[in-house]
Formats: sequence, structure tokens, C-alpha cells
Amino acid sequence: MKSNIRQSPILLLLTILVSLFIICPALLSITSGLVENYSKGWQSGFTLRWLRDVWSNYGNTVTASITIALSCVIGNVLLGVVGAYALARSKSKLSIWFEELLTLPVAVPGLATALALILAYGQVREFRQSFAFVLVGHMIFTLPFMVRTVAASFRRQELIALEEASATLGAGFFQRFFSILVPAALPAILSGSLMVFTLSIGEFNLTWMLHTPLTRTLPVGLADSYASMRIEIGSAYTMVFFIVVLPLLWLMQFVASLAAKKYGT
Repeated sequence: MKSNIRQSPILLLLTILVSLFIICPALLSITSGLVENYSKGWQSGFTLRWLRDVWSNYGNTVTASITIALSCVIGNVLLGVVGAYALARSKSKLSIWFEELLTLPVAVPGLATALALILAYGQVREFRQSFAFVLVGHMIFTLPFMVRTVAASFRRQELIALEEASATLGAGFFQRFFSILVPAALPAILSGSLMVFTLSIGEFNLTWMLHTPLTRTLPVGLADSYASMRIEIGSAYTMVFFIVVLPLLWLMQFVASLAAKKYGT
């Protein structure tokens, strides 16, 4: 016990140093978007015109990214929860191989996945030029995170025993699934949703290949702003990214924590 007490200041100092190492670059990037001239620093004065320029030129990417991320969460919940249950209750050895195949979009570079989608569906012009094409790519990339998170919850022994007991008492499949299994796995579903939303809204490599000039997202717009060769604009865009994304992530995390307290983990 004494050794742990003696080590705690060292661990605290190490945590602070690591946090500063991660946070300081982000703060520097944000403040760079508020100065008139980055090369002169704070002496050039502060301004909001870079933020106004970013919003006027890239404001549509904010709505696009949030819409795609939320749609990705909804789609993956509908597909992933059902798929997770099927994998968790399957007794076939093929289910193990199928679950591993689901992780291929994560293991394979996003550019390769995007190229495969373009080769397969690129000739469908309306689909190729719509946000739905980007959404499909995001769902393929994030679905494994939802399935594996929820499947692990469905495999809990107490949940299996509860389902078998309810079946013995005469409860039908849909009654068991929606009244017992889904509420019990709700913390895992929300945790998977948070992961899906985070990955979708920050995805760049796959989106860069799938997007068109009219279907840009936040990360793609951020890359375009960096290409403008104005550090101030790129930094202002980074600030917009944080302003938009962080409150949404905190809200989803808060909802997930409430569900975990109510239903248990």
C-alpha cells in the first residue's frame, strides 16, 4: 500500500505530461485560427474573419458530416444488433469465420475499400454522386465495431439464461428480443453507437475517394482548407471541427452513461 502511495505523484505527473503533450498542439492549432497573421503571432491581433471564411466556404460540410454520421449510427443499429444476435446464438463454426470477415474493412486500407465500391457501383451515376454513396462506405467501415460490441453483450451467460427462462415461460422470439435482450444490451448498443459516430464523422481516407465536389464532409473540407496554403484558415477549420463534434460526443457519452447506470453493464 505504501509503495502505491509513493508512486501516485509520479503517475499523476506522467498523466499530466502526456495530457499536455496531446492537448497543447490542439490548443495551438485553435489559437492560430484566431490571429490575423500566424507568422506574427498574437502581436498581429485577434480576428474572427478566418472563422467566417471557413463557415461561408465549408459550412455545408458540417451538416453533411453530422447527417451521414447519424444515419450511419441508425443503419448500423438496425443491421448490427440483429447481426450480433445471430452471431452470438449461432452454433456453426462458419459464424466465427463470418465474424472475422466483418473486420476486413477495418484491416484493409480505406482507399482499397473505396476503390472496390467505385468499381462495383461507380456506373450508377445518381448513386455515385449522392451522399448515400459515402454513407454506404462509412457503414461498411464501422459495422464491425457495432456487431462485435453488441455480440459480446449478447454472449453474457446471465443474458443467455434469462432468455432461456423467458422462452420456457412461453415468451415468443420478438417478445424476448425487444423486451429482454435489447434493454439488457442497451449500454453496449449505445457504446457501439458512440464508436460508430466518432469513426464516421472523422473518417477521411475512404471519404476522400468516395466524395464528389458536392458531397464533401468535415475531414475532406479540412484537407481542402489545408491545401489553401493559409495556416489560419486550416486552424479555423480545426476549431469549427472541435466546436461541432465535441458537444455531440459529450451528449452521446452522457446518454450512454445514463443507460449503463439504469440497465447495468
